[in-house]
Amino acid sequence: MMAFSMMVLLCATSLSAAETDIVIADFEGKDCGDWKVEETAFGDGFDHARAEVDSWNQFRGPNGSGVARACQPPVTLDAGHVAWKTPVPPGLSSPVLAGNRIFLTAVEDDRLVTLAFDTASGKRAWRREAPEVPVEKVHEANSPASSTPQVDDERLFVYFGSYGLLCYDHEGRAQWARPIPTPRSLYGMATSPIGHGDSLILVLDNEANLPGSRLSQSRILAVKKSTGETAWETPRPFHRSGWSTPMIWSHGDGKDLVVLGSGRVAGYDPQTGAEKWFATGFSRETIAMPVSGRGHVYAAAAMLGGVPDEQPDPQPFWDAVMQFDGNGDGMLERGEMTGHFTFPFRPELPPGHPGYGMPLPENQAHRKARLDGMFAWVDKDKNGFWTRDEFLASMSFRRGKPMLMAIRPGGEGDVTETHVTWQLHRNIPEIPSPVFYKDRLYLVRNGGFLAAVDAANGETLYRERLGGGGQYSASPVVANDHLYLASNRGLVSVVKAADAFHMVYQRDLGEPVFVTPALDASTIYIRTETNLLAFRRGD
Repeated sequence: MMAFSMMVLLCATSLSAAETDIVIADFEGKDCGDWKVEETAFGDGFDHARAEVDSWNQFRGPNGSGVARACQPPVTLDAGHVAWKTPVPPGLSSPVLAGNRIFLTAVEDDRLVTLAFDTASGKRAWRREAPEVPVEKVHEANSPASSTPQVDDERLFVYFGSYGLLCYDHEGRAQWARPIPTPRSLYGMATSPIGHGDSLILVLDNEANLPGSRLSQSRILAVKKSTGETAWETPRPFHRSGWSTPMIWSHGDGKDLVVLGSGRVAGYDPQTGAEKWFATGFSRETIAMPVSGRGHVYAAAAMLGGVPDEQPDPQPFWDAVMQFDGNGDGMLERGEMTGHFTFPFRPELPPGHPGYGMPLPENQAHRKARLDGMFAWVDKDKNGFWTRDEFLASMSFRRGKPMLMAIRPGGEGDVTETHVTWQLHRNIPEIPSPVFYKDRLYLVRNGGFLAAVDAANGETLYRERLGGGGQYSASPVVANDHLYLASNRGLVSVVKAADAFHMVYQRDLGEPVFVTPALDASTIYIRTETNLLAFRRGD
């Protein structure tokens, strides 16, 4: 993919944390809300065997579905619906809810912290610091506080890649701590824990190899919620860095723990961790969370570099290069590769944005050598210029393909050829997860494109621009037959959840939004770069 075979080599720059023993240690440091999940024939991804807590208790809410039932936040997110706004420190974890508390994590004063706020007033209820440890080195677009907490009737569970798992009660009293060696990840950890019965489940995919082996140290760890002790552990030796959060898929044959990882999606027994099935065809880097509904599980991943379409339009990439054509001759010389120049991966972003293109070393000598190699790689005829044709030819090198896959239950082992109902290779998001609602899948991707897909056959119902462009990191959420979508620039769009596209409301918050909102009966909570806002429906 677009020189992404080169990208894989050049991006493998993350540092592994020192390995430490896993121990259980004490440290210092039921109300479900007022809405319930309706068990109706919506056919969405919600686990109708009941989630542990009928509230927005984990990343993307009940079972990670992104859907809030019997929930009616305002559709117009104007100043008149702002219940409160409170400052929050930097971080990329999404808010979660339990009773009158809203929880999130952050980095404050160089410490990893867990914060609780009052849902009625927005006032900070408590703040707890994780044990002091070396903070994981992460990509500029990531954060050491990226993993979203999980909360149940009694406890709050927090994961920091730099430390491991921490458990508090709802009032912030420490229950237990579980140090976990920091996996080596290309961009830093971002997966979030989920709950299942008495266990907390965490995917720990890892670039590091097992000692004396070419197999990776990747694994799934399930711990007992009451103590943090290991319930089960399953190796994933063929997986590398991954950022997807798992989900529980309930179907006629039982339940599967579904994990999307590098190159494939797999189903495991959530009680024992035993692998049951897998399907291949995904790119190496997977971020989005699977969803389920209509008797299927759906998994999505863009190509490496975030390319959403199997046959992407090459012109925007060449246009991005031509921003550096100083003499205006329609070609690129090596001497014009200055400033923020790099090979573009996401041309909808501005040069200099951490997600724009191929990462380059800060060391000037190494940077020059990297650019020299990049220029020579594209300049096939060695005439000292990149032409449009040469550049487009360089884009033919691809790894994987953008993929949205629908898998039906009942398979064992490799089900790629036996239990995949359909595949789609267009408009696939890089970071946001799909949301399933009333037999439709909704996907939002960079550039501000929203697509609706018929979950029965994979046919695209519409593909429309939301306006504003730029990057999307937050996943869409659904409440009261409306989609809520937020761009990194802070443009919030409310779209009717239907077969046809209908924009209901749009507002620029004036602050970047990188994380998925949370919902309760009357409120949508949006974490911006510097604030937490509550938009609440009036009585």
